[in-house]
Amino acid sequence: MLEKHPKVVKVLYPGLPSHPDYKIAIKNRSNNKASGGSGMLAFYIKGDIKKTNKFLSSLKVVTLAESLGGVESLIESPALMTHGSVPAEKRKELGIDDNFVRLSTGIEEVEDLIADLK
Repeated sequence: MLEKHPKVVKVLYPGLPSHPDYKIAIKNRSNNKASGGSGMLAFYIKGDIKKTNKFLSSLKVVTLAESLGGVESLIESPALMTHGSVPAEKRKELGIDDNFVRLSTGIEEVEDLIADLK
């Protein structure tokens, strides 16, 4: 859904054929029904840091948090949160653009997460 979303530039998830390590992820998955990825993914929002912040503020199901990896779905913007004190030039060198978002999916219903991210 995110790869087709008009407000998303790029999705990073090893379980997608578009990911450079997709073949490795598929080879190493636990079974043939698994995607080859985990509940962690990242994506780039179309726009700047203001658009990213607006998107994060609009979420109702997914919770904004600096620490990812709980039972609930959590999302963060490294440029605004965990790496906010790192100068913009250095963040850019590290691939942490202002529109970069990290999402850790939880146990909510898939339909609810998709609706929230739209």
